[in-house]
Amino acid sequence: MINIDLTGRRALVTGASSGLGRAIAVNLASCGAKVGVNYLKDQVAAQAVVTQIQQAGGQAIALQADVSQPEAVEALFAEVDRAFGGLDIMVNNAGMDGARENCAESQPDHWESVIRVDLLGPYYCTRQALKRMQPQQRGVILQVTSVHEFIPWAGYSAYTSAKAALSMFTKSVAQEVAMQGIRVLAIAPGAIQTPINASVWGNPDSLRDLDQKIAMNRLGEPDEIGRVAAFLVSDLASYITGTTLAVDGGMLIYPDFSHGG
Repeated sequence: MINIDLTGRRALVTGASSGLGRAIAVNLASCGAKVGVNYLKDQVAAQAVVTQIQQAGGQAIALQADVSQPEAVEALFAEVDRAFGGLDIMVNNAGMDGARENCAESQPDHWESVIRVDLLGPYYCTRQALKRMQPQQRGVILQVTSVHEFIPWAGYSAYTSAKAALSMFTKSVAQEVAMQGIRVLAIAPGAIQTPINASVWGNPDSLRDLDQKIAMNRLGEPDEIGRVAAFLVSDLASYITGTTLAVDGGMLIYPDFSHGG
């Protein structure tokens, strides 16, 4: 049996108070990592994640920061330094899709707010993480993109643009640090059943429509992302860098074509 062992590793997961971030944080902790549970507003939810980890025998702390603000990110990493003495695993999960707006009618400030969180946030955090990882010649940075890194989504051009850009950012930074013992890669979730999309899976008609877009004909569970994330940041994935792994139930194989074109 192969076990994922993250014992002694120090991790930071952004946007970890709910959904995919929560699942990733809990799975990293279950494999032995100390985890910083970053949150924006909901301290109660973040502390619930910390409590869940601690009750299972793990170590975690809640850390507030708005990752779209470079000064806040700098302060966040100072807290990580005080708590953990450094960092081995960075998971850039915090993100937003924004309001549905076709480009011609969109508001520039709405578009920019998505870019700040979904692209600049990972940049700010990656930059700070590398400052900790380069001296120790070791570390893993995992970006959480989306199947919309690959698939267009009308009305959400800011989100898709940010995720596609984050993919190329991942590849470029991976190229920069590959010789320094640091891996940089991405995971692209498909449709996962989380609170953020409850309005979709909570409606039978919209759920049926969404399931038809997925080859496996079902939504994914947050732990199905969390377990893959734990693998990717572990030494079991030591020869993987500069790429995106889609965890999407087959959304990217265009199930509509399963019966012919």
